[in-house]
Formats: sequence, structure tokens, C-alpha cells
Amino acid sequence: MNLFALNIVLAVVWCSLWADFSVLQLVVGFHVGFAALWMAQPLFDEPSPYFKRAFRVVRLVAFFFYELVISSFQVAWDVVTPRHRSTPAIIRMPLDVKSDFEILLVTNLISLTPGTLSLDVTPDRSCLIVHAMFAEDPDQLVKDLKNGMERMVKEVFE
Repeated sequence: MNLFALNIVLAVVWCSLWADFSVLQLVVGFHVGFAALWMAQPLFDEPSPYFKRAFRVVRLVAFFFYELVISSFQVAWDVVTPRHRSTPAIIRMPLDVKSDFEILLVTNLISLTPGTLSLDVTPDRSCLIVHAMFAEDPDQLVKDLKNGMERMVKEVFE
């Protein structure tokens, strides 16, 4: 059985034991089930990538929220100060991710970050066209996006 599915079953069992099927109890049950599965990991025949993937998903979410806060302050500062420091540009970012879902996730995470907007994916799916509000050095911006958002999305699906 898939460990994620088993973790869901454990969360439902947890809610049954507490006789409370609220979202909070499901979340608590999911975390308790995750901890139980993690401690029982040596009992499984083959190592599961579930725990590594879960860690990478949490790391991606934390990185996204960090980027969201930093870029929000950067955009807000540029708006409220009299001197505008924005140097908008449209850049072309080569994509290393290949699947539709990975490309979708990278483009949406970039678009949700203030100051950047994914405009298009080339027909051969090899490049992403991005509008950036702060693109003083377009090459450095591409490097930051590739080493940040795209790398973390790629690691989640390895």
C-alpha cells in the first residue's frame, strides 16, 4: 500500500478514535500518522521516498512563503517611495522541468510571487517567458529563478 494512502487511513482512524471529524482533527491525525509511519520505517521491506518527498514539499512551501514576503516588501517599497527602482523586462528562462504538472507548478509559483509574471511557455516547452518588475541583471534573475523555484519543484518530483 502507498504510504500516503496509509497516512490518510491513519488520519481517519485518529478522527474515529476521537469521534470528531473536523479539519483540525484530520490535520492532527495526519501528523500523528506521519510520525508513526516514520518510526515504523525500518519495518518496511524497501525504503520509501515518501518521507523525503514530504520534507521537500514542506521546504518548497517554506521557500515560496519566504520569497512571497521578500518580494511583497520589495514591490510595496517601490510603490510607496517617490523614486521608482523598478527596471521591468521580459526574460526567457530555459526550463529543466519536463512534465506538464511540473511546468504548471513552476509557472504558477512564479506568477504568485509579486513582481514576476509568467507570460507563456514556448511551444516546444523548453523556455518560460517571464515579465519581471526588478530585472536589473536578467541573467542573474534567470539564475535565481532556476536555482530557487524551479530546482525545488524538480526536487519534489525526483
